[in-house]
Amino acid sequence: MLTLDNVYRASYVLKDVVRKTDVIYAPKLKPGAQIYLKTENLQITGSFKVRGSYYKMSRLSAEEKAKGVIACSAGNHAQGVALSAQKNGIKAVICLPDGAPISKVEATKSYGAEVCLVEGVYDDAYKKALSLRDEMGYTFIHPFDDEDVIAGQGTIALEIAEQIPDLDAIIVPIGGGGLISGVAYTIKTLNPNIKVYGVQAAGAPSMLNSVSDGEIEELSSVSTIADGIAVKKPGNITYEMCQKYVDKIVTVTDDEISAAILALMEQHKLVTEGAGAVAVAAAMFNKVDIEGKKTVCLLSGGNIDVTILSRVIKRGLLMSGRTCQLMIELVDKPGQLKNVSRIIADHGGNVISVHHERANEGSDVNGCYLRIVLETRNFEHINEIRKALTDFGFKLL
Repeated sequence: MLTLDNVYRASYVLKDVVRKTDVIYAPKLKPGAQIYLKTENLQITGSFKVRGSYYKMSRLSAEEKAKGVIACSAGNHAQGVALSAQKNGIKAVICLPDGAPISKVEATKSYGAEVCLVEGVYDDAYKKALSLRDEMGYTFIHPFDDEDVIAGQGTIALEIAEQIPDLDAIIVPIGGGGLISGVAYTIKTLNPNIKVYGVQAAGAPSMLNSVSDGEIEELSSVSTIADGIAVKKPGNITYEMCQKYVDKIVTVTDDEISAAILALMEQHKLVTEGAGAVAVAAAMFNKVDIEGKKTVCLLSGGNIDVTILSRVIKRGLLMSGRTCQLMIELVDKPGQLKNVSRIIADHGGNVISVHHERANEGSDVNGCYLRIVLETRNFEHINEIRKALTDFGFKLL
C-alpha cells in the first residue's frame, strides 16, 4: 500500500538527484484566479518522470539490478528510466512507439539506454516490453501503475505544499494516471480540503471515461498533440486512486493546448510539450472552477518536438485571436484592394498574406474574391475590423 512515509522516503532518496523545481506566479493566464506554475518542464530530463523511475530503481535488489531493467514509454518515462539506470549502473532497454518524437528517441539513447522502436502507440510498446521482460529476465519499470513510481511522483506534492502552504487547488495532467495519483494522494493526505483536478486530452480520455463509467475501459485509438498523455487504458492502481482522491476530470482540445503552449512561451518564457500544457489550458478555458482560488497548474514536461512547434504556435495564434483569415467578395474594379488595405491599417491590423482571384463559373462576371491573413490583437480586434469592412459595404464570406 502507498503511504505518506513512502512518499517522504522517496523525497529523501531523490533530494540529491532531482531538481526542486520552482513555482512561478502567473497572473495573466487566468484573470480572477491566482495561478502558479509548478515547473517540472525544467526538471532534469525535461519532465517529472525521473522522480518515479529513480525511486523505483533504488528499491531493486542487487540481483534485479544485475539483470537490468526494461520500460516502455511515449518518450519522457524513457528518459527518466535511462538516466536513472545510468546513475545506478544498470542496463536499460526502452521500448518506444515508432511515432515518438525523434528528439525524445535521441535523448533516451544519449543517457546510455538501448532503444527498441515498436510499430504503433504506447500500448503496443507496452506489450513488447512485457514480452522482452519474460524472455530476458529484466525488471519492468512501469510508467505509472506501480506504487513506488507513484510515490516518487508524489514528491512533487510535498514540494508544492512547502512552497504554497495556503493552496486551494491543483490542476494535474493525466495519461496513465501515475502523476495525479501520487500528487492527489499526497496532497489530500496532508490537507483534504485542497481540490485536485485532472486534465486529459479530448483525443485520449481514457481515465475520464473509466471513472465516469465506474470500470476500467480501453480506448480503441488515441489522437492528440499531447503525445505524453496519449494512453488507451489507465492502470489498476491509478484508476482506484483517481476514483478516491481526484475531485474532477476534464478534457481540453488540441487547439486549447496549442493556445496554452503559446501563452506560456510568450508570457513566462517557458517551453512545454502538449502534455505539459494541459493544466494551463484547463485553467485558461474555464474547464474547472478556480475563480478567486490559489491554484497550481503542474507543467509536467517540456520535451516538445521542435519540428511541430511552429505548427503548434500557428494553431495557438488562431485559437487566441492573434491571427485570422478573411474572405471578402469584391467587384472587380480599380481601388477595391486599396480600400480594404486602408480600413485594415486604420484599425491596427497587419496583413501578412493576400490572395486575389477572379470569380468562378456561376458567380457575377464582374466579381472577384480576396483572401487575406491578418495579425490581430484578439477576437475583439478581429470583430472590429470585420465590422469596419462591412460598414464600408464589403461583403465578408
